[in-house]
Amino acid sequence: MLNTTRRRLTVLPHLSRAAPRILNITVRTIVVDAPIPTKTKVWESADDAVADIKDGSTLLSGGFGLCGTPDTLINALVKRKDVGKLTAVSNNVGSGELGLGKLLHSGHLDKMMASYIGGNKYFESLYLEGKISLELIPQGTLVGRLRAHASGMPAFFTPTGASTAVEFGSIPIRYNEGGFKSGVKIPGNKKEAREFNGKRYLMEPGIKGDVAFVRAWKVDEVGNCVFRYTQNNFSSVMARNAALTIVEAENIVPVGSISPNAIHVPGIYVDRIVRATAPKQIEFATLAPEPTSSAAAESGSAGVSPEKQKAQEQRRRIAKRAAKELQDGFHVNLGIGMPTLVPEYLEPGVKVWLQSENGILGMGPYPTKAQLDADIINAGKETVTLLPGASVFDSAESFDMIRGGHIDVAILGAMEVSQAGDIANFMIPGKMVKGIGGAMDLVSNPDKTKVIVVMEHCAKDGSPKILAECSLPLTGARSVSQIITELAVFDIDRSAGKMKLSEVAEGVTLDEVRAKTGADFEVGSSVGKMV
Repeated sequence: MLNTTRRRLTVLPHLSRAAPRILNITVRTIVVDAPIPTKTKVWESADDAVADIKDGSTLLSGGFGLCGTPDTLINALVKRKDVGKLTAVSNNVGSGELGLGKLLHSGHLDKMMASYIGGNKYFESLYLEGKISLELIPQGTLVGRLRAHASGMPAFFTPTGASTAVEFGSIPIRYNEGGFKSGVKIPGNKKEAREFNGKRYLMEPGIKGDVAFVRAWKVDEVGNCVFRYTQNNFSSVMARNAALTIVEAENIVPVGSISPNAIHVPGIYVDRIVRATAPKQIEFATLAPEPTSSAAAESGSAGVSPEKQKAQEQRRRIAKRAAKELQDGFHVNLGIGMPTLVPEYLEPGVKVWLQSENGILGMGPYPTKAQLDADIINAGKETVTLLPGASVFDSAESFDMIRGGHIDVAILGAMEVSQAGDIANFMIPGKMVKGIGGAMDLVSNPDKTKVIVVMEHCAKDGSPKILAECSLPLTGARSVSQIITELAVFDIDRSAGKMKLSEVAEGVTLDEVRAKTGADFEVGSSVGKMV
């Protein structure tokens, strides 16, 4: 019961300008005590916390690569031999037998809903042999579908994947026993498409989780969670989504010891807390070169064959040319592989903010051994550092930046690019399944984010990678504005579906470019030299 009296306050003229301007004061007298709720959600045993997970459940597992992976809870679930046919939802499928790889190798998983498979050859072989189901989902769409259900929405519209295999449902979820050659058992899901303001969007349904496993840095006894650096990724959205959310905490602290300003996930979403006992893992501990390294070692050419050295030099020439497209203050996202070389060749006076889709704006160079931190990784799962002024956030925030067109330039690799700007870079049907990752999102708003492809001009067998039409499943349609290879630079008019040769490399002739390009192109009035 409250007794309330309202009084008007006269604002005195001598008050500091910085002081708050109070117009009214309400005085409330509390008659009945209001104690702080302190019912603990802490469980003594991870085994007990997962004991009631049911056969066939949909499990949401936080983490990106091995960063923020809830290994304590995964280890406990692996012991449950009575549970199987699980559908796991995560960005990726662990690494080897680490992370979700434990549940994969133990036979608990029947289906994965994931964005990226990467180098998990065991999972790739199971999928291609028809022994496990896979729903490949663009990374931003995956977190968006999780957020939709968590917010009580059945679906949402996104430009990501429009006019690609994601829209048409042409990526099989499961092959028949015997694999690719035996045909499709479960086809992909076709998506409803609509146009808004002249642009094509897909309707993506929400994903409902039965159980969420999340790892957090600091958690109080009523479930308020704080993540550390890139440990957040998918975890905060997954914690909000599931019917049962279990958090493993590196530090369990008393109620009231976390500042309300610091809380990433309010305790209302958390049902159980256990102490994290599994050590943190680093998938790729990538270090900065030692100051004493020779120039050859720094360039990666020490101890390699002349062929590999030539390939490395070629990649660096391409990266150096791509760096000229970046202006001071740009916000830039770099794909895996060759694009990561670009920052080494920025023009004097040019400094950019590098964005990584797992939740960094202001990504710095590789760390020294002393700076190595398992909670600071990039989208390639490599250890990195943060620049002064950097910010970290979850995957939902990251892909809002990307789809919303707040990234100035995205530089990606590709397997194929068409003369109209179509790009294919995520799979070869029946042979290779790396996954979509964040690439479809990165190319989803090309009117606001310039998409540059850096790649070798031809495949290993000598066939052209620049084609009239892509033969592989598309990552994006009419998305690429520029192609940079070791031979030439092409600028693409996406609306007209045409490309123009603007530069050629030293010693390269127009005839050579034509012979190695599988598409028509115009020749600019003043073709420059690549430098």
